[in-house]
Amino acid sequence: MLADALRARILTRELRPGQKLPVEPELADEYAVSRSTVREALRVLASQGLITTSRGVLGGSFVAYPSPHQMSDYLQASLGLFAECEELAVEALLEARDMLEVPAAGLAAARRSAADLAELRATLCEPPSVEPRELVTFTRAFHETLLHVAGNPIVEALTRPVFEVLYERMLHFTDLEPTWSEVKDDHRRIYAAIEAGDTEAARAKMQSHLEKLRPVCH
Repeated sequence: MLADALRARILTRELRPGQKLPVEPELADEYAVSRSTVREALRVLASQGLITTSRGVLGGSFVAYPSPHQMSDYLQASLGLFAECEELAVEALLEARDMLEVPAAGLAAARRSAADLAELRATLCEPPSVEPRELVTFTRAFHETLLHVAGNPIVEALTRPVFEVLYERMLHFTDLEPTWSEVKDDHRRIYAAIEAGDTEAARAKMQSHLEKLRPVCH
């Protein structure tokens, strides 16, 4: 209950990023709980990335600055459990990926810079081997770079954990051809649309690509 109360104060910005929380004795008095309860509540908030704690004279617990990467890590762990426990979880993840990454391809086409294109083009090279893990690593590099090029850190943070859960499933596929050849060709087509600044083509080619990947993720 104390963790929930403090979380609400953080999310409503009563307590703002960088602000120091009241010390343990003050929180214990304010909420009429023991100091051990306060410490446990602070550990819960720290595990969720909402606060950071430091020791020393100037130490204490501080509201954390938002981190998309940290948000992705927390979401990835939750989605991983969801995918293992829920019968329709994988299909739900695939639908979520479509809803996030297809528009992201369009944004990448609209916003790409010369440096962005060079970074994305570098992911089109051949992997060092045809081992599933190597292929998945190269596939992931293309998609993660595309999300970065899209220029929306929230979409990037939300999509990456969906990737990670699905890619773990892709590591088990064994029919590499023609799957890998199709993936390479699709990546080049998507890149060409982004390079040309063609938002509609980038979206359409990404949609087609993701549909081809669906059987590999089940």
